[in-house]
Amino acid sequence: MSQAPDKQRRGLRGLLVDLEPLKRDRDFRMLWLGQLISGVGRQVTVVALPFELWQLTHSSLSIGLLALVQLVPIVVFALAGGAIADAVDRRRLLMVTQILLAGCSLALAVIAVQPQPSVWALYVVAFVAAGVGSVDQPARSSALPRLVPRERLPAAIAVSWLSGQTVSVAGSIFAGILIALAGVATAFALDVATFVASLAALLLIAPIPPHPEAARPSLQSIREGLRFAMDRRIILATFAIDFDAMVFGMPSALFPQLALTVFNTGAVGFGLLSAAPALGAFVGATFSGWIGRVRRPGRGVVVSVAAWGAAIAAFGLLTASFPLALFCLAIAGAADVISAVLRSSIVQLATPDQLRGRVSSIHILVVTSGPRLGDAEAAAVAALAGPQFAVVSGGVLCLLGLIAVLRFFPQLLQYEIAADAPLGGR
Repeated sequence: MSQAPDKQRRGLRGLLVDLEPLKRDRDFRMLWLGQLISGVGRQVTVVALPFELWQLTHSSLSIGLLALVQLVPIVVFALAGGAIADAVDRRRLLMVTQILLAGCSLALAVIAVQPQPSVWALYVVAFVAAGVGSVDQPARSSALPRLVPRERLPAAIAVSWLSGQTVSVAGSIFAGILIALAGVATAFALDVATFVASLAALLLIAPIPPHPEAARPSLQSIREGLRFAMDRRIILATFAIDFDAMVFGMPSALFPQLALTVFNTGAVGFGLLSAAPALGAFVGATFSGWIGRVRRPGRGVVVSVAAWGAAIAAFGLLTASFPLALFCLAIAGAADVISAVLRSSIVQLATPDQLRGRVSSIHILVVTSGPRLGDAEAAAVAALAGPQFAVVSGGVLCLLGLIAVLRFFPQLLQYEIAADAPLGGR
């Protein structure tokens, strides 16, 4: 009689996120904890900056411009950042980038307390922070396979995404409340304080020196990374499908306008709109224990992106009901995190360590530029046809783009990870 409940418990444990990397890999645990705390502050800034721009300009186009301002340094510095991450101690590089990012948040706090905050000063700081982030992210991503063994890498990626979505939910909701009670300057100041946790974690882990065969940063080394990615069709496929989903299906630039003029929910409603995709992603990451057993991750990516596009279109159609709209965003977030974990696993497992920083930088270039182009696209369409049309049309275009990606990259549905494949294998 007791066998059935035991099987159910084992089945549930198989669905829940695998926490073995946190239990068994100390340096990964330290880095994860530091990022968890500092991530809350970063998310508060992610919410506060576009909200401040809306308050100063009352225009979604100003937020679309913010996305483009952040995109430029990502495009310019991301590939160089990956080459640097391959050639130096990644731990030291992360310490430098965290200090610089803390300085950017401090600058935002100083600007916000001025009697008449300068919009252009906000853009300048956002430009610098995006440039630093384009070095920080490939260093952080490429460090992960050095902190856990191969068999726990998919689980470590899932746990990292879980923490990211946790801070996105908590940070977004907290940001909405904090902005309403204390203003955006306090929100930026909180971000500065949380960087202490990230720096402390980096001090506690072992150095992460470059691979013995790593190339020195140069145009040649950047070309080598690009050539490797171009030669791996499966890696290109993951880039293309994410770019499609983010450019056409990412409506976050419209959240301030939707919250304040469509849903009439104010700053708290804006925080909830920002948090809803992250809440769905949190649930998706929590029940991601099965991902490590997936042998055809490309199929999972395709299904997830299809669910993302459909959920975004439904969100745009259900603006008469704020709770239903939030639910659609949560479904989209759950689909997105599953896609992200599977795509990241494909890229990391298909890339050798001496190239991982450069390939990770290309991956991050796609992952970070796509949403910013999506913000700009959504803002432009909203200015011409209204925010609801912009959201619905974006979801539909995402689904049409998915069909096009599969025509160009049919191997995405066929790709299989062998259980004993070495890191960096085809």
